Amino acid sequence: MTTIIETEGLSKWYGPVLGVTDLRILVEPGITGLLGPNGAGKSTFLKLVAGQLKPSAGRVSVFGENPWTTPELFRKIGYCPEAQGLYADLTARESLLFLLRLHGYREGEVESRTLEALEAVGLVDRADRRVETYSFGMRQRLKIALALAHDPDLLLFDEPLNGVDPLWRIRLTALFESLASRGKTLLVSSHILPEVEAMTRQILLIHQGKVFAQGEIPAIRELIDTHPHRVSLRVDRPREMAKLLLESSSLEGVHFHPKQEGLLHLTVTNREKFYAFLLEVVVRNGFNVEEMVSTDDNLQSVFDYLVEGKR
Repeated sequence: MTTIIETEGLSKWYGPVLGVTDLRILVEPGITGLLGPNGAGKSTFLKLVAGQLKPSAGRVSVFGENPWTTPELFRKIGYCPEAQGLYADLTARESLLFLLRLHGYREGEVESRTLEALEAVGLVDRADRRVETYSFGMRQRLKIALALAHDPDLLLFDEPLNGVDPLWRIRLTALFESLASRGKTLLVSSHILPEVEAMTRQILLIHQGKVFAQGEIPAIRELIDTHPHRVSLRVDRPREMAKLLLESSSLEGVHFHPKQEGLLHLTVTNREKFYAFLLEVVVRNGFNVEEMVSTDDNLQSVFDYLVEGKR
């Protein structure tokens, strides 16, 4: 598959403040979720890719070109920044018309592209209101429209769903998936993990300016097999169960819930091996298991483990 974004030793610092350091990243077509807590370096990385910042060290390549020295790339890149950066005294329609004219489109195409972008984000009926009258969520949708109006091949979205109401979160997620199905490349940053899980399995974890992992969620899961996993088990004879489970080499610890009778909290190192052992224990001894939940079956736990493991 074609590589759209490639970085090698990419670093950016602001005086003594570190933005990102030694990033080695490959991004292919489709949607890649850029994950990390606030201040992790996500916005700095997106600005480097967009050509808005010059690297302090290393290199970044977009479609095989340097975005800092190749302004022609701007036709291929759509950027939705986290900051508002909108002209408050313009209407949404005027904002889009202005941007598309700057891109050199003819007047007829400017009009049609403006309408198409407004429809994509549900702002047609409010297109002639000044941006200063818009809610925060509406401004977010306008920024997305501005990013995609010129039909770029690469779309960079920095926290695009922040402040957007639940219904439009669903619609915008569907829009992103539609763009990806048309061959576009989307890099979507967020610190809210379920947002990214809803649109892609391809993720890039950044923390303290460094890449912690990149790949599909199952592949990243493999990176943390040596870390303990938490499993909750509700069973009819908890103390007998606990005694038998201690025979498993995959069990690191077992705790009884202080208030809920029959609930065990287990810490295991190899879930597949442990689950096989658990099944054998249940069948052989006739336990009644009412509930079993792995509290680590989500992207938050993956991120937490990776951060802890690299400290």
